[in-house]
Amino acid sequence: MSSSDIFIGETIGTAILILLGGGVCAAVTLKASKARNAGWLAITFGWGFAVLTAVYTSAPLSGAHLNPAVTVALAIKDGEWSNVPTYFAGQLLGAMIGAALVWVAYYGQFHAHLTDREIVGGPGAQATAAKAVEAQEKGAGPVLGIFSTGPEIRNAVQNLATEIIGTVVLVLAVLTQGLNDAGNGLGTLGALITALVVVSIGLSLGGPTGYAINPARDLGPRIVHALLPLPNKGGSDWGYAWIPVVGPLIGGAIAAGIYNVAFA
Repeated sequence: MSSSDIFIGETIGTAILILLGGGVCAAVTLKASKARNAGWLAITFGWGFAVLTAVYTSAPLSGAHLNPAVTVALAIKDGEWSNVPTYFAGQLLGAMIGAALVWVAYYGQFHAHLTDREIVGGPGAQATAAKAVEAQEKGAGPVLGIFSTGPEIRNAVQNLATEIIGTVVLVLAVLTQGLNDAGNGLGTLGALITALVVVSIGLSLGGPTGYAINPARDLGPRIVHALLPLPNKGGSDWGYAWIPVVGPLIGGAIAAGIYNVAFA
């Protein structure tokens, strides 16, 4: 794979991943969405299908890492680091593009949601406004969850551990079940396996932090949230932002270490 193929493949694939994954979060969250309040099952399966679509689209070009934790794990496994910066760049750019496309697709719903007094507060607002104010005091605006993750209980050690554990499960599944014949990315069957693993992680381990398990998936959309001209959007919770970046990278490295010791 050439550097240009890797960059283009990761950009397109990660953009699709975030467009569909962030899209299901928007569908469930925003007022005037037909899927509002569809619940956690919709979100977990939406993200699983997002992974499936993104992998099948980008695998021929880049091997469909779509996640810096996977890229780091493969680099540790193979001892090949030369393409890591290219993968990272494509993943981050793609995540930002995907997040911006979610905003475009739900533009009217974002405006309706963020100008509703029950969401953002103001005269006539009731209990929902208090929750929104509380979230903003913690640094997270009322629609940040569409773009990036956040904990239900803020405990840095627990939150970091949750992200590490979830990523270890994901990356071990990729390394043992999902790689293509060349071993440099996801194969055809591996895409389906990985998508189902993502659903499983979301259902079983997603409750505490929203299961980023992917640094680009969290950081890129968080940057877009900070930049978009959304009314009453609140903060981007930068105090928490390091956890869904550092945790998955540590988890990917641990998974690669386990693989090299136990499976290689």
